[in-house]
Amino acid sequence: MKHKYLKNVTTLQLGSDKCTGCGKCLKVCPHGVFELSGKKVYIANKDSCIECGACALNCPVKALEVNAGTGCAAAIIYGWVTGKEFSCGASGEAGCC
Repeated sequence: MKHKYLKNVTTLQLGSDKCTGCGKCLKVCPHGVFELSGKKVYIANKDSCIECGACALNCPVKALEVNAGTGCAAAIIYGWVTGKEFSCGASGEAGCC
């Protein structure tokens, strides 16, 4: 079963007209959000995006945009840095989604 975040809340966007199909986003995405079809990448599992920003940072043609620093990824990193329990705010309790 793939990880799911909150339905329809991610800021992830793909400009498919810019995509060259290099596949870097496939390699760096920790939750398998992308798949390759022909010579283009597409968003196959948008609700699995944790908005870490790895895809956008590694896209050589800037075909991907995401508001990194929000969502689960930010909550987890904040928890590691501060040593506190993390919360992404989804349920109002400690933990993430």
